[in-house]
Amino acid sequence: MRNKKKIAIIGGDARYLPLIHTLNKNDSVDLELIGFDQVEQSYTGVKQLRINELRLETLDAVILPITGIDDQGIVETVFSKETIYLTKDWFDQLPKHCEVFTGIANQTLIQYTSASQLSLNKLMERDDVAIYNSIPTAEGAVMLAIQHTDITIHQSNVYVFGMGRVGETCATVFSGLGANVSVISTDEKDLARAFERGWTSYHLNDVHKYINQCDVLINTIPAHVVDISIIQEMQAHAIIIDLASKPGGIDFDYAKTRGIHAIHALGLPGLVAPKTAGEILAHCIEKIIFSS
Repeated sequence: MRNKKKIAIIGGDARYLPLIHTLNKNDSVDLELIGFDQVEQSYTGVKQLRINELRLETLDAVILPITGIDDQGIVETVFSKETIYLTKDWFDQLPKHCEVFTGIANQTLIQYTSASQLSLNKLMERDDVAIYNSIPTAEGAVMLAIQHTDITIHQSNVYVFGMGRVGETCATVFSGLGANVSVISTDEKDLARAFERGWTSYHLNDVHKYINQCDVLINTIPAHVVDISIIQEMQAHAIIIDLASKPGGIDFDYAKTRGIHAIHALGLPGLVAPKTAGEILAHCIEKIIFSS
């Protein structure tokens, strides 16, 4: 029989509530919550503590918010007014086998965990999590396209920049709704795959010649790729939805001068489908904890 794992969840957003409920169903998990004092304990069914009440030496895992900690060590606490600081000394008190989970990690968190010889799991960099999350991300992009255009998705011209985990799912979802999908990439393999899927494909260096037909531009490339040369050729009715991580891949200032609506749509899974997003994270965390 598996040993019971003691896990502390410190802060988090709306997707962490279903994450808590999912983990709490596991009889081999003992949960403690910090930063959830504005959520009824009867709702979570889990013991809620202050950060100084945690017995750090007993923990098998620590789950931080998707954003991790900031440069000062502050944890995002959506459901609490308490300010929580995590220092290098705090991480030093965790046992060496303790798994630390976050969505993304800045240099401060990397340095703290590395110096304390702790395993840091960046969930948003995992292929499985990214592919699962690409589904609510694509659905969120569809939602934004419907909200901010006066045309149907069906028969609209949708240009998807990037054919990675999110880009491919977006192309599939929009195509399934009857859109005319074009995939833009610099990778010939991706362009060949797009052709095989029945989509139009353009090399990034050439797309400015064809972008005037675009109704909806979806960017998934985390680099400054949608620049003046592309935006100046777009029609004013078009919408740009940037799904790439900060700072994004769009010249937002120039898009504004052209009157083109550009949205930097970060964290869509947590906004459009927090329950699903939380369950995805919980299942991934369980796999890691019980395989270690």
